[in-house]
Amino acid sequence: MKTDTIAAIATALSNSGIGIIRISGKEAFPVIRRIFRTKSGKKIDTEKSHRVHYGFIYDGEEKLDEVLVLIMKGPHSYTAEDTVEIDCHGGVWMMKRILETVIRNGARAAEPGEFTKRAFLNGRIDLSQAEAVADVIQAENDYALKSSVSQLGGSLSRKIRDLREKILYQIAFIESALDDPEHISLDGYREKLKNELFPVKEELQKMICSFDNGKVMTEGVRTVIVGKPNAGKSSLMNVLLGEERAIVTDIAGTTRDTLEEKLSLGGITLKVVDTAGIRDTEDVVERMGVDRARKAAADADLIIYVVDASRPLDENDRDIMAFIRDKKAVVLLNKTDLQVVISPEELENMCGQKVIPVSAKEETGIDMLEEEIRRLFYRGEIRFNDQVTITNVRQKAALEESLSSIRMVEESIDGGLPEDFYSIDLMSAYEQLGRIIGEAVEDDLVNEIFSKFCMGK
Repeated sequence: MKTDTIAAIATALSNSGIGIIRISGKEAFPVIRRIFRTKSGKKIDTEKSHRVHYGFIYDGEEKLDEVLVLIMKGPHSYTAEDTVEIDCHGGVWMMKRILETVIRNGARAAEPGEFTKRAFLNGRIDLSQAEAVADVIQAENDYALKSSVSQLGGSLSRKIRDLREKILYQIAFIESALDDPEHISLDGYREKLKNELFPVKEELQKMICSFDNGKVMTEGVRTVIVGKPNAGKSSLMNVLLGEERAIVTDIAGTTRDTLEEKLSLGGITLKVVDTAGIRDTEDVVERMGVDRARKAAADADLIIYVVDASRPLDENDRDIMAFIRDKKAVVLLNKTDLQVVISPEELENMCGQKVIPVSAKEETGIDMLEEEIRRLFYRGEIRFNDQVTITNVRQKAALEESLSSIRMVEESIDGGLPEDFYSIDLMSAYEQLGRIIGEAVEDDLVNEIFSKFCMGK
C-alpha cells in the first residue's frame, strides 16, 4: 500500500464561493507548515487535532490566498492518516495554484478515489461502505440517497458480518467434531444444520430480491411517453419537469423527434423520452419520428400511454394498445377537463392496463401516476432503518454465489454425504460474503472500484 502524501481539489472544479484542497499522508503536516502562516506570521500549530486555523497560503514569499486550515490527526480522520483541508476562495485558478504549491512542497497528485481507498485499506471503512460513498455522491433521488447513507452507516456490513458469524460457527463445529469425534458428536447434526441454515438462506434470498428495488433507485426507470398526435404528451412532459421544455401547439405532429429529460417523481428517477405522435402519415420526416418512437417504446422499462379523452379512439389507438398489452405500462386518460367521450373503465377493458384520469392542463392526477409507478417498480414498502437494499451488481453476484453454496450444503445433507463436504461449501459461502465487505478481494478489483470515484474523494 502506498503511504506517501497525496493531495487533490476536493470540491468541483468550477468557480464557487469556497474551494477545498485535501492533503493526506505522513507528510501532510510538514507540507502545511511550509506553506501556511497565521495572521501573526507564526507557523501553524499541528499538535492539537481537529482545530481550524486562520491565515494565509504562501508560495515562497508570494501570498496566494486568505484561508482556513483544518488539522486532523490520524487515525481520527477520513483516511485514518494525518489529514489537512485548506478552505480557500473557490476560483478555479486559485485552487489550482494552491494545489500546485502543495505538490511542490512534498505531496503528489491523488488518483481518483484514492482518499476513500486509503480509508478502506487503513480499516476505517469496509468495501461496501466505500462503494456507498460513491453512491451518496451520485444519488439522484431521496430513495437512492437514504439507501446509500444507510449502507455508509454500516447497515449492509452488519448484516453480512452476522451471516458470516453464523456460517463460521457451523464450519468450526464440523471441523472440531471431525478432529475430536470422541468428545464432539455429529449425531443428528444434519437436520440441525439444515434448520440453522434456513434463516441464512432466507436472508440471502431477501437481499438478492432487493436488487430490483436498488437498481430502480440508482439507475432510474427509462420511461417513454407515447400516444397519438395532440394527445397531450408534450404537455405532460412539461408538467412532470415543472418547466416548458417541450413545444406545445394545436398542430398535430409538432413533436417529430425524441426529447429526453431526467426527473424525480415520487422518489424515483425517471429518464423520460417524449416521442412523436404515433399515427400513419405520408410525411417522411414525421414517419421517421414515429419509427423512433416505436423503437424507444420497445426498449423502455416503462411506457406511459397518453389518450385524449375528448376524442374517440381510432386504429392508431388500437395499434398502440396492442403494442403495450404485455409491457409494463400506465395509461393516462388526458384532457379530462374537457367533454369526455370515453370512460376510464371502458379504456381499461380495451387495453388491459391500469388507466388513470389526468389533466395535464390543470395538473391533476399526477399524484396517482406517482403511486402507480412506485407500485410497478418497488417490491413492498421501502424502509431504511433496518432494511438492506442491494444496489451493486458486484454485491448481488457475491450473494448469489453464497446462496448457491448454501444450497449445495442442503443437497449434500439430503444426499447423505459426509460432513466434510458441508464444510467445503460452507467455507465457499463464507468467502463469497467476505468479498462484499472487502475481505480476500484481489488488488485489481479494489483498483477498478476506486478508479470510478471522482477526483478528490
